[in-house]
Formats: sequence, C-alpha cells, structure tokens
Amino acid sequence: MFENLSSRLDAAFGRLRRKGKLTEADLDEGMREIRLALLEADVAAPIVRIFLQRVRDEAVGQQVLRSITPGQQIVKIVNDELVRLLGQEHRPLTLAETPPTVILVVGLQGSGKTTMAAKLANELKAKGQRPLLAAADLQRPAAVDQLVQLGSRIGVDVEAGEPGGDPVAVARRALDRARRESYTVLICDSAGRLHVDEELMDEARKIRDAIQPNETLLVLDAMTGQDALNAAISFNQALSPTGAILTKLDGDARGGAALSLAETTGVPILYAGVGEKMEDLEAFHPDRMASRILGMGDVLTLVERAEALIEAEDADALERKMRDATFDLSDFLEQLRMIKKMGPLESIVGMMPNLPGIGKISEDQIDEKALVRTEAIIQSMTPAERTKPQLINGSRRERIANGSGTKPQDVSNVVKQFEMMRKMMRSTLGRIPGMPGRKAGRKARRALPKMKGF
Repeated sequence: MFENLSSRLDAAFGRLRRKGKLTEADLDEGMREIRLALLEADVAAPIVRIFLQRVRDEAVGQQVLRSITPGQQIVKIVNDELVRLLGQEHRPLTLAETPPTVILVVGLQGSGKTTMAAKLANELKAKGQRPLLAAADLQRPAAVDQLVQLGSRIGVDVEAGEPGGDPVAVARRALDRARRESYTVLICDSAGRLHVDEELMDEARKIRDAIQPNETLLVLDAMTGQDALNAAISFNQALSPTGAILTKLDGDARGGAALSLAETTGVPILYAGVGEKMEDLEAFHPDRMASRILGMGDVLTLVERAEALIEAEDADALERKMRDATFDLSDFLEQLRMIKKMGPLESIVGMMPNLPGIGKISEDQIDEKALVRTEAIIQSMTPAERTKPQLINGSRRERIANGSGTKPQDVSNVVKQFEMMRKMMRSTLGRIPGMPGRKAGRKARRALPKMKGF
C-alpha cells in the first residue's frame, strides 16, 4: 500500500544524504518533498501540517544542520514522528478479567466488517481462546449466511439471527449463550450502511448498551482513503470506539487513512488486514509500520510469521542440514510451501529492508508465478534427483521440463539457483555463533532458515 509513499520519501532522503552538510534551503526543499509525498498518499492536509511542524521543530532542536550526518538525522526524526502519527505504540486487545470478553464490531457496509469479525475469531482461537460469533447484521442480504460459512471454515460457533429480525435480541441471546456455555470471547457483528446515518448509529448504540462490550472495534476500508477517515470521525463521535481495524492494507491505495486515523480521532489501530485468507490479520505496530514506510523493513513481524509456522525442532533439524550441506531440493520445496503460507509475496518482500546496492524491491519485480513454476519443477523430479541435483543431465532435464510444463532452461535455472543458495546458507550459518538458551538466538535460528530459503 505504501509503495509510492516509500519511493517518494526514499528519493527525498537520498538527496539529503548525498549532502555532507545541510543548509536551511536544503532542509526547506526536503520538507517540501516530504509534504508532497504525504499529500499524494492522501494524508489529511491538517495532519501533514502538524507532522511537518513537528519534524522541523525536532530538526532545529537537535541542530541537524550542524550534524556530521544530517541526512541520517532527518530520517530518524521522520521515523520517530511517523511512529507518533501512527499511534506511538502497539495497543493489544483488552481481555476481560472474567470471561467472556465481549467485542462489538462496527463499520460501514463494504468495509470488510463481517470477514474481519471471523478473522479476529480465528486469531483469538489460535491463541487459545474459545470464541463465539454473533451474526447481528440483519440488514444486509446474506450477511448471516456469510458469517455462518466463515465460522464453519475456521471451526467457530455462530449465534445467528433471522434476516429482518431484532439485532439487539440476537446480541443478548449470544451473550447469554457465551456465559452459559463457557465461551471466553464473544464477537458481535453489527449492521452497516453505505453511508453514515442516524439509523445505523442508533442500532449500534442499542447493541452496545445491551451487551456492554469490553472493546468496540471500528472496521475501516483503507482503500477508501479520506472517506474512511470521515467515517471514523462520525463513528468516534457517536460510539466512542476503543480501537480500529484497517482492512485491505495489502491493496494499492495510498494509505492516507492509516497515517491520519490515530492523530485525528485518537482511536488506536489494533489490527490490519493484509490479505484475503482467514490468517491474514496482523497486530498493528506503529514502529514496525513506520519502518516499512521508510524502506527499513519489518523483520520482527517476518520472524513472528515464520515462528508461527515452524516448530523449533524442525528449524534446528533444517539448520543442521544447511551446515552439513545435506539440505536438498525436497527441503527447499518445503520452504517454498511455507513461504506461501506466510502470505502474499508482496507482503513478505515489503517487510524486508532495502538491499545494499539494490534498494527496495518493487511490486512489479515480484513474480508470484515463479514460486509455482519452481514447485512444479521440483515435484517433477525423482527422489534421487532432488537429493543429488548433479544427476540431472540433458535427457532428465527434458523429462522434468515436460512434466512441469516448463522449459529445460527453467529447470537448469532452478538447479543453479538452488546450488548457489545452498552454498550461501552454509557460509552464512558458519559465521553465526551459537547462542543456546537465549531467546534472541532461538529467534534467529528459527527465522533465518525461512528468510534464507526465500
């Protein structure tokens, strides 16, 4: 989502870094570039003015113009102010001391509210909670069926109402059931409208008063830009939501809503939807998002995704194979499949920092189909060929290409790239000292094979 903003900011910082010493004119030019970048990203104009004033005040206060590395100082200041703009620090979901925790989900129709309720239930279930979904959106046709189907897919029970019925009665019934049957979390989906109106707000207020939620979460479509911000302001005035969830953060919108929401409304962003799968929900960390925007990556989230998909024992076994050079194409195939489970390739690459001498990888450089082709090529190999790629001669190469629907040259490229990667892995791991018993060491050992496998 922030690719254009990242590119513009990177260009502005690049010009500042190339100057050994900054003048007032250089600083003014840099501020103009940052201003244009933010406005093009659809950040609200008043927020842009506040942001730039903070950056300038901080730059003057730190005497950046006299600094040895003024360009780097500006980047640090902008990063700090972006973190502040995005909400300063991560605010986790508040769970009730006595279950069930009650969560009311509100938002406009089309924002992805119903799907997000199911994603949140799936997220909490994975963390050991026992959630119950309440389908209290009785206005939109098929909303109840949609939530029932999503609940069935993720293995979460749903308390459903009849279309055209009383949503408040459904919410009350769901709360009674949650208490009676020992559910630890109740997530209540509410009706939306195509636009904000009093009928929508009145219904949401009645449900809120009936179930007394611990959290009222506002779901906003990040693709709608300033319209999302306007909706947030209206909901904030009427319902005082305790948190927000941004959907479609993996899209190609400009991202102004994310950069304006917390500053404008004071409502913290708790989660971000980053894909279409039920697993594509991320906790929102302002510092990590600022790092992504500035092209510095988000390695922590990448590590957490990898850790969620690989057991420590499997990671240790994989590391031993890499060190002993017994890592083969079957292992590589497993790594490719794991990468696919981690989410869209664009999302994974977006978490990687700028590469020295290469810079940020843009979306048009990413070929999702390359993973599919590589997987097909390896699957067309025999077990012996996967273990010893050097066995692959001309006739074998032709057979593998025919079996995978590719060309012999593609097969050669996969084998060549695999051999180069295996050598690089062994060399890299050989230089990393072991840190047994340390949390950082365990994280590095678990994450490194996944990242290097990519």
